[in-house]
Amino acid sequence: MGRRKKIAADKRKEANKSTYFAKLNNCPTSPRKMRQVADLVRGLDVYKALNILKFNTREASTRLEKLLKSAIANYESKSNQRADEGTLFVKEVMVDSAMMQKRLRTAPQGRGYRIRKRSNHVTLILDTK
Repeated sequence: MGRRKKIAADKRKEANKSTYFAKLNNCPTSPRKMRQVADLVRGLDVYKALNILKFNTREASTRLEKLLKSAIANYESKSNQRADEGTLFVKEVMVDSAMMQKRLRTAPQGRGYRIRKRSNHVTLILDTK
């Protein structure tokens, strides 16, 4: 690794030590559906967001709830503090598209329609007030 890249990588690692986040890669839900659920919790208190996700009926909410619990656990392990009521909030939720599985659906007269099974990457970042 070159010197310039090593310096940039070290800076990034130092910044990640003080950032509390969790990532979910290749989640088999379309990015659009996941963004609709992510918009519900962006900027909210952590425990209020957990309640919203727990009682939401969408399938993506269970995956995001699990990710939020993981981010809280990461906060507790990095900062050696308990996640108290009102101190943590959801700073960012980024949903990016990931790989797409392409399948073929048979169609009339010898044709075939393409089915795109989308997936996404979700990054959830917490911060303290």
